[in-house]
Amino acid sequence: MENPSSIMIAIAWCLAWGDQRKPKYKLEVLQQMQQALKDGEDVPEEVRFIVEQVQKLQGIDKDYLPKTLDELKSEYPDLWNQIIRIGLVYGGATKIKPYVFESAKIQDIRGASALLERINVYDIPILFSQEKKSISIYQWRHEHFADLEIALIPELIIYSTGGNVLAFCPAAFVNDLANAIEKRYTQETLTANSCAVGDTFRLIEIRFGLLREPIENTHWLDWYRQEYKKPLVQAYFGDLEKNIENAKTERCTNLAISIDEAFADRKSFNELTTKLAILFNQRRSGHDFYSRPSRRYPPMFETHPYLMRDGSDRRSAVMIIQPPELPRESHFSEALARKHLVGNRAKKGSNIVPKWYQNSQLEWQNLRVKGWVDKYNSFLDNNPSLKQKYYSGLKPDDIEIAQNLSHISNASKDFIAYIYADGNNLGGYIQKIRTPQEYQEFSKDVELATEYAVYQALAKNLHPHKLYKLNDEEKLLENGDLVHPFEIITIGGDDIILIVPANKALAIAKNIGEIFEKILLKQVPLGESTESEKIIGDYKIKQDSKPIDLKKCHRYKPTEAPPSQCQLSTSIGVLITAYNTPIYYAKDLTEQLLKSAKERAKKLKKAGYCGGTVDFLTMKSVTMISSDIKEFRKQALTKNLKPKLKLYAAPYTLHELGGLISVIEVLQKAKFPKSQLYQIRNLLERGKQTAILNYRYFRVRLKQGKPELQTEFEEAWCQPKDSKNRGNLAPWMYDDGALENDKSDYPLFETIWRDVVDLYDFIASPDDDIDAIEAQMATTEGDL
Repeated sequence: MENPSSIMIAIAWCLAWGDQRKPKYKLEVLQQMQQALKDGEDVPEEVRFIVEQVQKLQGIDKDYLPKTLDELKSEYPDLWNQIIRIGLVYGGATKIKPYVFESAKIQDIRGASALLERINVYDIPILFSQEKKSISIYQWRHEHFADLEIALIPELIIYSTGGNVLAFCPAAFVNDLANAIEKRYTQETLTANSCAVGDTFRLIEIRFGLLREPIENTHWLDWYRQEYKKPLVQAYFGDLEKNIENAKTERCTNLAISIDEAFADRKSFNELTTKLAILFNQRRSGHDFYSRPSRRYPPMFETHPYLMRDGSDRRSAVMIIQPPELPRESHFSEALARKHLVGNRAKKGSNIVPKWYQNSQLEWQNLRVKGWVDKYNSFLDNNPSLKQKYYSGLKPDDIEIAQNLSHISNASKDFIAYIYADGNNLGGYIQKIRTPQEYQEFSKDVELATEYAVYQALAKNLHPHKLYKLNDEEKLLENGDLVHPFEIITIGGDDIILIVPANKALAIAKNIGEIFEKILLKQVPLGESTESEKIIGDYKIKQDSKPIDLKKCHRYKPTEAPPSQCQLSTSIGVLITAYNTPIYYAKDLTEQLLKSAKERAKKLKKAGYCGGTVDFLTMKSVTMISSDIKEFRKQALTKNLKPKLKLYAAPYTLHELGGLISVIEVLQKAKFPKSQLYQIRNLLERGKQTAILNYRYFRVRLKQGKPELQTEFEEAWCQPKDSKNRGNLAPWMYDDGALENDKSDYPLFETIWRDVVDLYDFIASPDDDIDAIEAQMATTEGDL
């Protein structure tokens, strides 16, 4: 065979192993088959017919759908009659955010995230390896799940990323593998929740979805054509008429879905993964399966009202560490001690066990963790131009990792920004995937696009920062030290959580959204990396012949906005706040901003926009918002005057966000007096006409920057509804509520001016970058 896929090897392995715990053929024969398929050579005679069956399965066109079951039986009799079942297991960590953000200290958060990442991308794949890549994991598997040693091979993994794993396995080992996944998470983290489920399927089901026993009793296409309007059928296969209506309005989805296509999308490998997802949710909710208890390895920790608690105040402390072993007195439970230890290693990138942990006499030993900064530097090594732009002549070994949030905020006047990004339309895209190979390719593509988009955005917008006027009680770093001014909490699947300097936050968020799409469209190279690191899938939108009204999508220069090209995009929430804002509070607000951005993306999709959206909030005081951002905006920033006024314009599309940044840069260049910026903002509440009059008064008095302000703000943002009207509404924009289902609050007028004022001090001008680099270079040369 030429270039057999890992999926083909996996299926052939499961069939050749058989239904029992001992292989149907000699283990040597299976291993010879595995190696022969990898090398493209002839397989052993005993298993040749099995490989031929798998070849037939893999050779079926992904768009092929038999009209009847008789057609399927006549076309593929060998697949129809194959009764050996194949195991499929799905699992991973659950309730990740409560575990990661349980502690308020950044090192513990960093350690919790790194530990989950290590289990997902390192520990679990090693369970499938027959090589001793890690002695400790190999010994753990041998002690607890010895039978898996010979039953699993690396090719069985479909994907293991984003906190989840999907893998084939011989049918008899489904429960063993699911138990091993859950046990590994519990034993390593002690408190993190995990869940894994599995089931067995016939060979033909991998391509044509779930089939009844006997197969002839399965409802097929003729049945669906008659029953597709019934509510129960719609709940399972999807509301076809609604999908067709959406396809007419949401031109991102290309074409109206036909009855046959809707049936084919469900009756595929997608139906198997859907069944596992349902089982996963049931087990996570406590459902008892007949073959497994509801929680295979539940964590149990005794507590007592009079015992001292650990730093997270969740469990009893087992140790108290005093300075100088740690900068300040710390109370650790064993679970928190593990987080702190892994956070230290992820930060330092070394195998050195700190003295405080050696003295604790705890037996748990962590594996080498490659931190996000190590991965970032590996990326830069493959991208010399970005490396030069980021380091600007500085030596990478001279740059320290930020030890706490004050080191990051030192680059932006003690303010930081939390960035939380999540993918759009991934669920809808997955519903169209019909084969395991496509699942594998999709998972890899999204992982590469997400991770590399973050790295490129950081490299383009940041530089190592020299600490100055540092007020660090813990004395972890000193004034003059160079640090990486960012913290990557997690990059998993399509999720991103970052902490960056406030003055670069929106530029980084915008770049992440744009580069993510360009990578998937193969418009941005991934660097001089291995051949395997390439985007495989086709994510380009097939444009509808009917033109899209860009004025419904963008409020900023709509005629200059690029059309949506990628089926997948990102929504991003950005919270700008002081570095000492409680992390749990900042996390909650950032999640609300992300939710708001995703809601905006769903509305814009109706108008044909499939790109990214960003919502942000600048919070200069912790008491500024009690809990709910949506309610705060409704009560404080919406005025029920005639006409109704909305004193903000967020969320923004990526194109609009670029326009917002341009307005601020123009005002900075024009040296628009801050007192007048604030005065115009305050006058917005007095009504539409009053605000227009005062804006024009202050603009006329400007000594410089009038043409730029007129071009980038008035003409770009504030055009009237009637295009024949040559005037403008500055500082207002007209919104007729075209994208809203409920139009009772429309029309209204909104403005970006308040957003401009809030961001004015948090948008770095290009001159700031040049000055910072020159200052660092000069200081470095002086030190030399």
